[in-house]
Amino acid sequence: MCHCFLGCTGEFVKCCGDTITFLYANYPSVSIATSRKRPVNLTLSEGLVEQARAYSENLSATVENLLAEYVQHKQRLDLERQKSAQACAMQWNAVNASVGSFADEHSTL
Repeated sequence: MCHCFLGCTGEFVKCCGDTITFLYANYPSVSIATSRKRPVNLTLSEGLVEQARAYSENLSATVENLLAEYVQHKQRLDLERQKSAQACAMQWNAVNASVGSFADEHSTL
């Protein structure tokens, strides 16, 4: 019998017997140049906007590029966390395969 639950770092965990598997969502890549654009409202500090305009004539494009970099950075961090969790699960499964589970001796089945 398998059990699925949400792990402490936001991943889905599937437990089937003695095997633990981490399940992850795929992150779609979105190209800024080909994405449909829509207007959004942002509340930004007036002084910061004035300073940014000194460096960029197209504040929307600048914010969009920075936001895309932020999203990609977060996705890379998520992928690294997922890989780490998967490595942990593989190590736990190897330990469980070699020495068993401490709960085996207490099973009521």
